[in-house]
Amino acid sequence: MTGPDGSRTGGVPLRVLSYNVHGQRDDTAALAAVVRAAAPDVVVVQEGPRRFRWRQKSAWLAESLGMVVAGGGLPALGNLLLTNLRVRVTRTWSQRYPLTPGRHLRGAAYAECAVPGARFVVAGSHLSTDPAERPGQAVLFKQELDAVRLPLIVGADLNENEGGAAWRTVADGLTDTAVAADRADRFTYSCGDPRTRIDGIFVDPRITVVDYDVRDTPQTRRASDHFPVLADLLLPATD
Repeated sequence: MTGPDGSRTGGVPLRVLSYNVHGQRDDTAALAAVVRAAAPDVVVVQEGPRRFRWRQKSAWLAESLGMVVAGGGLPALGNLLLTNLRVRVTRTWSQRYPLTPGRHLRGAAYAECAVPGARFVVAGSHLSTDPAERPGQAVLFKQELDAVRLPLIVGADLNENEGGAAWRTVADGLTDTAVAADRADRFTYSCGDPRTRIDGIFVDPRITVVDYDVRDTPQTRRASDHFPVLADLLLPATD
């Protein structure tokens, strides 16, 4: 059943896509087509623009995907949050993890948002490929997540699967949308040789997981080296 605002009984629908876009180094037309076809309300981007003219590049990326920039970019070291016009962004902030000499800086992006009938926070991060520094980054990310009081949605490339310490740290107390939908066997990386699930969407237990998908199509295999992860959610209605 749906209410007069289009929401399902007992919650407000929200579609979230988490996507490592590989620095837009692949087929950008395919990338745009993939995201537009998914019609998400929120896109959590990893490996978005983070260097020279990052604001313009972020705006161009958002426009190509049919979205607008909500937050992130250089302050969040390439983690970018995009929304459609249904979503109102009320506050944003970014986080940077300590630099390990010889490694890339990593960080996270956050946005407090509202849709008709509900409020929520969305967060995105991309943890290190270095197994020595990744657990520490996960702890810092989790500390920031734990401070959030609104219903929380997390999209991340954790660079390890659910057996890893960093994954367990981030997922603790949250619902893994793939597990909730009984689809944790769907690999997210790599498009050329799918072999592991290192990308995930995690949600506050107050949020209902309606559906989950890893989009594996000829277009997604051209668009990036990661498959996009899509979750249909029901947010708790605002009192």
